[in-house]
Amino acid sequence: MSRERPDARILEQLFDVIESRKGADSGTSYTARLFTKGRAKIAKKTGEEAVEVVIAALAEGKSELAAESADLLYHLLVLWASAGIRPRDVWLELAKREGVSGLAEKAARQNNG
Repeated sequence: MSRERPDARILEQLFDVIESRKGADSGTSYTARLFTKGRAKIAKKTGEEAVEVVIAALAEGKSELAAESADLLYHLLVLWASAGIRPRDVWLELAKREGVSGLAEKAARQNNG
């Protein structure tokens, strides 16, 4: 994959880099610093990034929305790694939902929860 034509594999590659930062020096790696602060801090930061995506979507341009979305995806991947979830776990969940109406899927989750 080249930088000129990135695709969804970039998420898998980024996840691998994130995983490699577990136990790294938190003085030189922002990702390692997040891991040392724990899952609650990572979740909070992910929520902050989600809010920034919403703000960008409502009040800023495409490039700002893309940049904030990249920040959100990065923090979401860090959150997954801290919880022991791999991207494949999420891809499998999405595949299970393929072809299912969003309304039906939401109703099924509410009935099971």
